[in-house]
Amino acid sequence: MTDEPRSPHRDTIGITSGRGARPDSLAPPLLPSTTYSVDEVAEHAAMAATSRTTTYYSRFGSPTVRDFEDAVAELEGAEAALAAASGMGTLSAVLMGLCSSGDHIVATRQIFSVTYALLVMHLPRFGIDVTFVDGTDAAALAAEVRPGKTQVVLAETPANPALSLVDLDALAAIAGPITVVDSTFTGPTVQPQLEHGVDLVLHSATKGLAGHNDALLGVVAGSAELIDPIWARQSAMGAQVSPFDAWNGICGLRTLGVRTRQQAETALALATFLEGRDEVAQVSYPHLPSHPQHDLAARQMANGGTVVTFEVAGGAEAATAVLDRCRLARIALSLGGPETLLTHPATIAGRYTPAERAELGVTDGLVRMSVGLEHVDDLVADLTQALEG
Repeated sequence: MTDEPRSPHRDTIGITSGRGARPDSLAPPLLPSTTYSVDEVAEHAAMAATSRTTTYYSRFGSPTVRDFEDAVAELEGAEAALAAASGMGTLSAVLMGLCSSGDHIVATRQIFSVTYALLVMHLPRFGIDVTFVDGTDAAALAAEVRPGKTQVVLAETPANPALSLVDLDALAAIAGPITVVDSTFTGPTVQPQLEHGVDLVLHSATKGLAGHNDALLGVVAGSAELIDPIWARQSAMGAQVSPFDAWNGICGLRTLGVRTRQQAETALALATFLEGRDEVAQVSYPHLPSHPQHDLAARQMANGGTVVTFEVAGGAEAATAVLDRCRLARIALSLGGPETLLTHPATIAGRYTPAERAELGVTDGLVRMSVGLEHVDDLVADLTQALEG
């Protein structure tokens, strides 16, 4: 009698997956063609009747994009995955592919500002109703579900930018609607969402999955039964990712585990350092003992992730002055790359009212720091001189 074969670690899956187009090539092959020739018209007829074919026309799929999708699906432990031209392209395809006029969505209040805009300003134009709930209250999420009407429960954890958490086990236990989690701030090596029983996990893969600030793409993973209608909507929208961005995404996945572990180690050290500074009123990092949901973070996250947020005492003027004085950490959008990046969320969310910013957890003095791969001592020195002015 032999033992069951052991499942490989996700670090290993990141190396071995996504090699269908050319298994013998150690480097991922880049196939940029938008279309492929066939020998007979009957082949086109067969392709036209088949979803997600990769050698028909690249709006429907391509070999390089499929390699990226397959790699993400394997990392997430999913049956299928679907990539798009951006994280918002993926989210739009998910919600429009699963919801119709008259449907209802329950969403966590703590959510990315552009996601919030999609839910508040755009989906209602198509007859889709949205209710926002405090994501830290799992019972409140379940209570807002309208049987027969609520099609999707959408959560983001950790939430952008204030890093509040959603209990994934409680979310997955909500009966009826499809549960969808935006996992951009963690990824499968930190927080494998589908293992908790949620239906779909999505990422702005531009961020940590690709990890080098050189790819614009999104991806969603889950069952083929759910991915197929999302693909139908996405192909009609024209939101297909380019093979080049998918190729960069595959390259990023190869080092995902080691990158995120190093970034998380540095992030915890920086969060601890910032918590001891008089110039900082508050620090948020899931694996910091002072985080209000630390016990939940310890239960469902392998580490605290790569993002730290902190509140500079003195409000917006003091926060922007600190950012302007940083020399190693750079002021830029996005996150998850090798460079430490700083943003002032209140500036970016300037089109929202104070009440809307409060709903998103965006205070005047808040700074979001995406921790990179620089040495922690150099980052501490940079933040010290910036805080001291």
